[in-house]
Amino acid sequence: MSVELATRLLSADRTAIAAAARVLGDGGLVAFPTETVYGLGADATRGSAVARLYAAKGRPRFNPLIAHVADAKAALALARFSEEAKLLAGVFWPGPLTLVLPKAEGCPVAELATAGIDSIAVRVPDHPVACDLLKAFGRPVVAPSANQSGHVSPTTAQHVRADLEGRIDLIIDGGATSVGVESTIVSCLGAPTLLRPGGLPRDAIERVLGHPLIIADAAPEHAPLAPGMLASHYAPKTPLRLNAGDVKAGEALLAFGSDAPKAAHVLNLSPSGDLVEAAANLFSHLRALDAAGARAIAVMPIPNSDLGEAINDRLARAAAPRP
Repeated sequence: MSVELATRLLSADRTAIAAAARVLGDGGLVAFPTETVYGLGADATRGSAVARLYAAKGRPRFNPLIAHVADAKAALALARFSEEAKLLAGVFWPGPLTLVLPKAEGCPVAELATAGIDSIAVRVPDHPVACDLLKAFGRPVVAPSANQSGHVSPTTAQHVRADLEGRIDLIIDGGATSVGVESTIVSCLGAPTLLRPGGLPRDAIERVLGHPLIIADAAPEHAPLAPGMLASHYAPKTPLRLNAGDVKAGEALLAFGSDAPKAAHVLNLSPSGDLVEAAANLFSHLRALDAAGARAIAVMPIPNSDLGEAINDRLARAAAPRP
C-alpha cells in the first residue's frame, strides 16, 4: 500500500464492533480474532476492498481467500452444498472447518477473492468477536491470517500490529486465540478431500462421514484451490531444522514434551505433551524464537496424530525453501 494508515487498536466491546463494521462498509481493513488465528477482514463482495487486502498482506492474487459468514443460512447464498457438505456443516459449524464448495448462482463474493475459479471456500467461525462482527456487518467477510503473506500467523493483537501497523485501518484486541492453528479445509467438490489439516482433527471429520477423507496431492504453486496450500508458508525468518534430537551450537529450541535438551533459548510447546496446548502455542513460540537471534531453530519431533497433523503441516511449510 502506498499510503501509510493510522492503525487503531481497540479492545473488543460493542463500540469496537460497531467501529469495525463501519470500516468494513467503507472498504477498509479490520483485523479481528477468531478461534483459530487473527483474521484480516475485508468486504468479500467488494473487489476494491479485496484488492487492498492483497496489497496489505503482500499476498499473491492467485491464492484464494475464505469467505466468513455468521451462520450456515448465510453460507447458502454463497455456495451449493452436497449432502456430505450439509452433514459436516451441521456438525462442525460454527468451528475451525472450512468447506470448499461450488459457487451458488449469483454468488455475491468478488471474483478476485476466489481467484477467478468456480469454487468458494466458506467458514462459520466460533468466536464471539468474529460472530458479533459478521452479524453487525451483514455481508460475507474474507479474512486470511492477519500477517504479512508467508510469515508466521498471528495469535494475538500484538502479532498483528508487528506485521501490519500502518497497512490496515483497525485491530480489535480480543486476547489470545484458543485453537492457535488455522481451520481444517475440506473440499466437497466431489468426494470429500482434505486440502489442509487444521484446528479440527481429521479423524473427527472421518467419524462423522463414516469413511476416510481423500488426501489432496500437492497444489500447483500458481493455482492453489484453497489457502495455506503453498509449499512455503507460515515461515519465520530464522531457518527451521525439523525432528531434531539434539541442539547444535547457535540454535534455539522449539521443544515438545518433558524430555527436552538444553539450549540458550528454549520454548516448549507443551511440557506435558498435550497437542491442544502445543497447537495454541505454535505460532507465538515461533515468533518469539525468531526474535532470539539464533542461527536456526531446532524443532523436536511432534506426534502426527490428532492436532499433531496440523502442527507438522505448518512446521513443514515453515521449513520449506523460500520461493
